[in-house]
Amino acid sequence: MISVNPSEEIREQYVCDIIATWRAATPEQLQRGRAWYHNAHDLASLITDGDGRTGAGVIAALSANKTWSENRRLARQAYETGLPSGHVKDALSKVARIMAGEDPTEVLPMERKTGMFFRCIADPSDPDAVVIDRHAHDVAVGETYGHRDRGLSSARRYALLAHCYREAALRLGELPSTVQAVTWVVHTERIAGTSTRGPRR
Repeated sequence: MISVNPSEEIREQYVCDIIATWRAATPEQLQRGRAWYHNAHDLASLITDGDGRTGAGVIAALSANKTWSENRRLARQAYETGLPSGHVKDALSKVARIMAGEDPTEVLPMERKTGMFFRCIADPSDPDAVVIDRHAHDVAVGETYGHRDRGLSSARRYALLAHCYREAALRLGELPSTVQAVTWVVHTERIAGTSTRGPRR
């Protein structure tokens, strides 16, 4: 696992690796990455008949260790049936609370991946939110970890990488979520077909 308190030189390398991945994006990858959270926001509104905030909360709560296609399917199913399923008990409990009317910010861990995923989907123009999943980690550190533990349950490690994405975004003149989404597209397509499993949030 990377240090939670790296040197300034290493922090700078993380920022540079993020920017290098951004610059490697094809025009098509750039377009898809820019649209990613806007499309997710539209989906959140669609599955909840216009209540995008609730939809974003349901999607985020069901996102851990699921492919995006599975995440979408479970979110649609939860809203259509009124009965969340297909995930661990803690996630399903969070979904049920959100669907019952609790504010997602009171249910989700807002300074971690799930809460940030909610923020990015609920408001794609959020100037601060950034999702650090396993792919975002690997982009920043310049190495594909595969099944090794990245230590992202550490609040300090998460905050470190989120800061690096925000710094990269500042230099690129982009939103942090846009930089993360574009680099996510580039990275997951690079590793497609390798021993690392497909894109998961």
